Amino acid sequence: MKPLRTAVTVTLAGCLFLGQSPAGADEDAPGPSSLQQWIDSVVPPPALPAAPAPPTAADLAPTTAALWRAVLPPATGDPVFDAWPEGLDRFAPGDLLEVRDVTATAAPFAVVPIRRALLLKFRSTAGSGAPSYGTATLVIPAAAWTGPGDRPVLINALPINALGARCTPSYSLAHGINDKFNAGDLFPPTTWWGLQRGYAVLVPDHEGPWMSYAEPAVAGHVILDAMRTVRALPGNEFGDSRFAVTGYSGGAIASYATAMLLGEYAPELRGALVGAAAGGLVTDYRGLARKFNGNMASGILLAVSLAMSREHPELLTVMNHLAQWVATSPVKDTCGDSNGPLGVAGIPLEVATNTADPLNAPVADRILRQVDLTDRTAAAPLYIYHGASDIWIPLEPARALYEQQCARGVPAAFHVYPGEHLIGALAGFPDVLDWLDARLRGQPTTGECPTPPPSSGR
Repeated sequence: MKPLRTAVTVTLAGCLFLGQSPAGADEDAPGPSSLQQWIDSVVPPPALPAAPAPPTAADLAPTTAALWRAVLPPATGDPVFDAWPEGLDRFAPGDLLEVRDVTATAAPFAVVPIRRALLLKFRSTAGSGAPSYGTATLVIPAAAWTGPGDRPVLINALPINALGARCTPSYSLAHGINDKFNAGDLFPPTTWWGLQRGYAVLVPDHEGPWMSYAEPAVAGHVILDAMRTVRALPGNEFGDSRFAVTGYSGGAIASYATAMLLGEYAPELRGALVGAAAGGLVTDYRGLARKFNGNMASGILLAVSLAMSREHPELLTVMNHLAQWVATSPVKDTCGDSNGPLGVAGIPLEVATNTADPLNAPVADRILRQVDLTDRTAAAPLYIYHGASDIWIPLEPARALYEQQCARGVPAAFHVYPGEHLIGALAGFPDVLDWLDARLRGQPTTGECPTPPPSSGR
């Protein structure tokens, strides 16, 4: 088991920071080192059956297409999650493709009686801009809504942090407790709180159909399209509802991306999304890569690496043979509780790549710039919070985001709580709920940005 974990660390780390371009396209990147050449000379490539190219990258070379198919998560056995719909380009983002009543299996996960739980499949958009699809579950409490307006909707962007498709929250809500169930779907009890308050709760599978963990465009698109789907459901129950999204850590990437992409991707939802809360948030992928490279904190980063290659299959062309073996192993089906330990060996990125300086290669710069959303302005109020002693995700980029968004006129709040990553999540939880509750009940916010000094008039 130890050699496998070492190989996993080597492999996954090499994927994320090597960019999106085919091998050889990045002419300024340094060539392979003698060690890298030796690895490929002694490790043969895996023999993979021919496979069709991804529906979002039809011009992919046959060998790369075969590798892409081999690194995808295994099918769940449920066509709602597995089947790629034909003719997606004929649908608009958010169009409902399929709906299933999952009330019977979802009810045991709720602490109050629910009227209905619906598994939704809808048209969405891949990170490349090509048509894709998403899934989410809408849970509606049995009690009548007695507040003003239509029943509000709380979007709970859970920290899925997974590579396997059965690790998604909607799979558990549709199939009950299973061997891939994540206890983090229930704690902190955000969904329970929302249902008890009378809100409908929307639980999105924000990693998309290929489990592209931490790809912000995929996550933001899935959530915004899930909102579009819910607003257009028959009966018009949620056509004028207020929506607020919250997420922590991996879920924070999704809630943050929802607010940052709202203006350009779904401008008609301005005003419907009344707030986005994000805790333990990663905004600086470049800095995190340098911080985690070659040390025991790299487990989650390594999982992200493989996940990124699914959404951007060009990444696969720069993996060495060792990386290809491990990326096609059972590692590709792991859930969030298994990903952290994968980084214990602390192997540097260079062992799995074909460029001697992967973090400084131009191709790395291109992908890191692509996943950086800090050049956008949030189109909804923000609540950003962080643990004061978070050793995994640095505090300062979150503070910088707050200051940047304040300067752009966004109603924003920023709070630091005692503790590291997990304790910070729990310490901030009550305040986050209060903030979400106020937004969903229609109370406006001006944020907590510092007031600029008065002009001197000169």
